[in-house]
Amino acid sequence: MKAIIPVAGAGTKLRPHTYTQPKALIPLAGKTILSFIVDQLCEAGFKEFIFIVGYLGDKIQDYVREKYPDLQVHFVHQGDRSGIGHAILLTRHIVGDDEIFVVLGDTICEYDVKEVLAMPCSGLCVKRVDDPRDFGVAELGEDGYISRVVEKPQIPKSNMALVGIYRIKETSFLFSCLENNIRNQVKSRGEFSITDAIECMIQHGAKFKAFKVQNWFDCGKKETLLESNATLLKKIGANIAPEHHFENTIIIQPVSVAPGCDIKNSIIGPNVAIGEKTTINYSIIKNSIIGSFADLYDIVLTHSLIGSDTEVKGESRSLNIGDNTEIDLGES
Repeated sequence: MKAIIPVAGAGTKLRPHTYTQPKALIPLAGKTILSFIVDQLCEAGFKEFIFIVGYLGDKIQDYVREKYPDLQVHFVHQGDRSGIGHAILLTRHIVGDDEIFVVLGDTICEYDVKEVLAMPCSGLCVKRVDDPRDFGVAELGEDGYISRVVEKPQIPKSNMALVGIYRIKETSFLFSCLENNIRNQVKSRGEFSITDAIECMIQHGAKFKAFKVQNWFDCGKKETLLESNATLLKKIGANIAPEHHFENTIIIQPVSVAPGCDIKNSIIGPNVAIGEKTTINYSIIKNSIIGSFADLYDIVLTHSLIGSDTEVKGESRSLNIGDNTEIDLGES
């Protein structure tokens, strides 16, 4: 079975960060969004991955090759961002007739991957949500199988949202439905969705079971990314290299600090993740994500997302700053 991870999106809701960094490589609780996904699949036994890249795809390729040199990887380029369905169809020449396991590149969930793989039929991971209108939605029949899936319905008949994890046994069937939808311009909100292709499969007799995930961490925008960072830090616990001894600094756990950081005269935490070789002095940081090679001086930050190679000096603010930025909030 091959794992497919689509990471071609532009991540517009996380701008300005995604102008220079793919959404999948945004730091989160001491890792990246992508590494959470790949590590989870590797632990379940996956060894062959297909990454669908596009926007800033060279950074994805460099990251994967450097961090996962022992994996068998393929990169498929999606030049025209026409939706996840279109992206999956581009992998057909690599997949052949093998079963596939698709995980969207911004989907971090707590679930038993091996249990999903052991299902006797194809399966879709779902999570009950309060407002399912912004998601694909699965309707469950009395027999326990999924009777219908709809992409972002205005009047949902179910509150079981598709979280972006798909186990497909009948790949030829899926590719046939994708081709048919593209040929007939079957779109949802202007894109060719995998949800519409799965609905095509269901209506023509394919069986899908729903698998409920325990937790689903939203990484789509700044506010939910920071919430997910805090939740994951609490679950993972402290992640600070033992050789770190920060001068005159208080650490309030949970906190993740990457190697090579220089932190002095500061209070860090709770719920803070700091990238490598970042310098912080005379500052208070809580509930925030700080990128690598950042320089923070005399600043109080809360609920902030700070990019890499960034310099910030000044007073208390809530910030959303992309990479390669210099801001001085002090007096002129």
